[in-house]
Amino acid sequence: MRMSRRSLLAAGTAAAALTPLPAAASVPATNPGHRLRTGFERLAASGYASLSGGRVGVVTNPTGVTRDVRHIVDVMHADDRVDLTAVFGPEHGFRGTAQAGGSEGRYDDPATGLPVYDTYLKSGQPLADVFTASGVDTVVFDIQDAGARFYTYIWTLYDCMEAARLAGKRFVVLDRPNPVTGRAALGPVLHKEFATFVGRQPIAQAHGMTVAELARLFNGEFLAKPVELDTVLMSGWRRSDFYDASGLPWVPPSPNMPTADTALVYSGTCLFEGTNLSEGRGTTRPFELLGAEGVDGRWAAAAGELGLPGVYFREAYFAPTFSKFEGKTVGGVQIHVHDRAAYDPVRTGIALLVTARKVWNGFAWRSDNWIDKLTGSTQVRTMIDAGASTDEVVAAWQDELGAFRRTREEYLLYR
Repeated sequence: MRMSRRSLLAAGTAAAALTPLPAAASVPATNPGHRLRTGFERLAASGYASLSGGRVGVVTNPTGVTRDVRHIVDVMHADDRVDLTAVFGPEHGFRGTAQAGGSEGRYDDPATGLPVYDTYLKSGQPLADVFTASGVDTVVFDIQDAGARFYTYIWTLYDCMEAARLAGKRFVVLDRPNPVTGRAALGPVLHKEFATFVGRQPIAQAHGMTVAELARLFNGEFLAKPVELDTVLMSGWRRSDFYDASGLPWVPPSPNMPTADTALVYSGTCLFEGTNLSEGRGTTRPFELLGAEGVDGRWAAAAGELGLPGVYFREAYFAPTFSKFEGKTVGGVQIHVHDRAAYDPVRTGIALLVTARKVWNGFAWRSDNWIDKLTGSTQVRTMIDAGASTDEVVAAWQDELGAFRRTREEYLLYR
């Protein structure tokens, strides 16, 4: 883990990130006696003070909503106190019409008339050129994350920060909850040679951070040079809070993340994207249902015998409407989390891989070894292929995880 520029950032970017709003916005500690207020709510309550005097562009998607589910772009566009002039859409698009691996392209938003620019699969100077062409002075980021390294919005955040720096733009992050808490980082840490859009930098598979905390981590550890960063924090959020404690509506951040329950399991079961089993896409319970043709009740039984904390495994049969095994009935498991506080999604995901390989002779990794991109190295795949147990696989990443946890601690903003 590269340790860089902390002293500079302590006196510069991190401090600047907390000063433009009234004092309340700079308080990292939360008050559990008050309801949660998102970064956008606090920004709006300040009269958009930190955005005054410049043209603003927003990187967002359908999750950028107020408590009464109005989109922040619509709210800001109607408010004379902020000069909103552009929108930037990530994977799935600004209005969320595209499936995984797609975007909406460049168009003018029918509701506001604002130009919408496509950021998906753009980074570095090409993305900086998009920001320059838009004519904005400040780029604002407001997207709900799911808490996993391979969920691409945090790398949209990273790419946009780097591009804003190259284009000479200020960058503002409006914070939202980590839906699966911010208690701990879990899982393997990415090795840089496996960097892709599902993992640009060496962070843990379940990072346990909010997007504002990640922005500060990216700025302090990974960007070639820090961007001018401003973070607008939440109030009323505690690290132990699951999403339902927020009182906020859940808007699916992507088509296959329909509920906060999906996010709870996603950082572990998304690993099945790297196998020939279905990860439940094309069902009403993606990432909670897993299976393939030829799998039977032995898998659920084998997983249940492990006694993993907080979770039960039910033998399940389903027919995906798209993606793997489209229109075919497959067998597998449904994950039922009964104790969220005890549940470890990454250990559970590894256990399911280990047991699937043992009970089903059709098990195979994707031919492109996508599992290595998801886990961040060859370690998980090669250990499972060698017959390692769940405990052995999990033990193998503990030193690197410990180093990441120590680095992560310096950038946390909430208790």
